[in-house]
Amino acid sequence: MLATKGYAALTAKAALQPFSFERREIGDRDVRIEITHCGICHSDIHQVRNEWGISLFPMVPGHEIIGTVAQVGTAVTAFKVGDRTGVGCFVDSCRTCGPCREGLEQYCDGGTLWTYSGQDKAGQVTQGGYSTQIVVDENYVLRIPLALSPAGAAPLLCAGITTYSPLRQWGVGKYHKLAVVGLGGLGHMAVKIAKAMGTEVTVLSTSEAKREDAKRLGAANFAVTSTSHALSKFQGYFHFILDTISASHDYNDYLNLLRTDGTMILVGAPATPTPVEAFSLISKRRRLAGSLIGGIKETQQMLDFCAMHKIESDVEVIPIQQVNEAYERVLTSDVRYRFVIDMASLK
Repeated sequence: MLATKGYAALTAKAALQPFSFERREIGDRDVRIEITHCGICHSDIHQVRNEWGISLFPMVPGHEIIGTVAQVGTAVTAFKVGDRTGVGCFVDSCRTCGPCREGLEQYCDGGTLWTYSGQDKAGQVTQGGYSTQIVVDENYVLRIPLALSPAGAAPLLCAGITTYSPLRQWGVGKYHKLAVVGLGGLGHMAVKIAKAMGTEVTVLSTSEAKREDAKRLGAANFAVTSTSHALSKFQGYFHFILDTISASHDYNDYLNLLRTDGTMILVGAPATPTPVEAFSLISKRRRLAGSLIGGIKETQQMLDFCAMHKIESDVEVIPIQQVNEAYERVLTSDVRYRFVIDMASLK
C-alpha cells in the first residue's frame, strides 16, 4: 500500500483536518499521479456536510485533480512518467453497459465510481484529490494540454465539463441566445465556453456587483433577477437557459423567458425539490432538462477546446491549511470564481 497524506472530514459537517491514509498499490493498467493542484467544488461542501445523504466518512474530498505521472503499470500505453494529467469526478465504471459503450460513463447503469466517497469493487472507499497522490486506471485519466496552466485547468475537470457537455449536447452555438443563471464557479465557465462557441450570452444574477465581470467574461447582456422588471424585457427571448444555481430558487421564473421550443438545462443541484408549473412548459412547448458532467472522451475534447480558445477558470490559489476558510467563503460567494489548492503546501 502507498502511504498518502491528505485533508479529510472525519464526520459529517466536521472541519477538514490533516489525515494519513493508504492508496492501493499500482496495478498493470494503473497510473500513479503526484497531485500538484486540486480545485474546490461546491459539491465538495455538499458531500462533506452530507447534504445529499450519500456521504462516506472519513472523506478526503476533491475531484478537480491536476498532477504529474510518477509511475505507470506494466500494461499502460497512454501515459508515461512526467506527463501532466488530470482526474475528474469519477475513476471507474462498469465499462460494459450501454452508456459506458457510448462514452457516457457518468451515466453508467452499473454504477459510476466517484473519485471520492464511492466504494470500489473491492469494497474500499475512494478518497479524492485533497492529497499528495492518487492511483487511477489509465482509462479514466485525462491529458492536460500544456497550453493550460495547472491551477487554471483544475476546475475545468468539473465546472468546465459540467457546462461544456450540455452546450454540446443541445447544439448551442452561433445564432442562439443563451441565458446563464448564476455567475459562480459553473456560471463563469459557461459564459466563457458559450462565447467561444459563438453564442450570444446573457447573465442572470442576483448580484449587481457581477455586472462588470459578466461583460469581461464575454456576456452581451446582464440582468439582476431580484427585480422583476429587469427580466420582463427577456420574456420569450432565449433559445436556451443554463441554470447553474445550487441554492433553492423558482424555476418557473426562468422557464417563462424561453421562446417556443426553448430548453432550460439544470446543472446546479439544490438540496430541496422545486415545484414546476405545468403551464410554464406546455404553453410554449418548452423543455426542462438536466445534465451531469461528461464522459472521458468528451472531457478530453473539452480540455482541448479550452486550450485552443485559451479558456481557463478564474482562480484564487490557496494553501491547503486555508481550506475550511475557503469553504465558508464559497458559501458567501466570496471568490472570483474558484478556489484551487496548491498541494505543495501539504507536502
